[in-house]
Amino acid sequence: MALAIRDVSEHDLDAVLALNNAAGQSIIVLDAAQLRYFFERADYFRVAEIDGHVAGFLIALREGGDYHSPNYRWFSERYPAFVYIDRIVIANAYRRHGLGRIFYCDVTSYAEVRVPLLACEVFLEPRDDVVVLFHGTYGFQEVGQQRMGPKGRQVSLLAKELPSYAYVRETWLDHGGLPDLPWLAERQRPTLTAQPRRQAGERHA
Repeated sequence: MALAIRDVSEHDLDAVLALNNAAGQSIIVLDAAQLRYFFERADYFRVAEIDGHVAGFLIALREGGDYHSPNYRWFSERYPAFVYIDRIVIANAYRRHGLGRIFYCDVTSYAEVRVPLLACEVFLEPRDDVVVLFHGTYGFQEVGQQRMGPKGRQVSLLAKELPSYAYVRETWLDHGGLPDLPWLAERQRPTLTAQPRRQAGERHA
C-alpha cells in the first residue's frame, strides 16, 4: 500500500466532495461552492492518496480569514493566532489504518512552525466518545462549549498549545521568516473565483 499525504489538487475535488458528504452525522455536508471556498482559501488542505485513490482529507485555516463558521469565529474572538481544523474525513475502506493520526501529526507539524495554538471542535450531539478520546490522546483540552445556532448542535471547543512555536518564533519568525525549504512552504492556491465568500463559507447546522 503506497501512501502519500499531499496538497489537494483541483482534480481531487469531486472525490473530496463525495467523501465529505458520505461521512455521516459527524461531518457537515458541503456543496460544490463551499468546497471551492476551501480550495481557494484554506491554509492547509491535504489529501491522503493510497494507490492512486483519495482515501481521506483534512482542511484547516489560520486566523484572520473571512470564514463564517461559528466555531471558527469563536476562536477568532479569543485567540490572536491559531490553526483551526475545520474537518477531517477518512473513507470507510481506510478507517482503522491510522490515517487520522497521520493527518494530525502532519497538521501539527504545519501549525507548530507558524502559530502557538491548534484548535478544533467535536460534536456533543450526538456524542462520540471515540472521537473525544482521540483528541484527548493528542493533548487537546476543552476551552469552551457553544451551540451552533438556535437549533444547532452543541459542540466542545478544543485547543492544543504548541510548545515548539516559541523556539521557532525566536529562531526564525522574528528574524526574517522560516527557511526556504519545500516542506515548510505554503500551499499554492488557485486564482480566486467571483463566487461570494459569504455563500461559500457558510456552515449548516
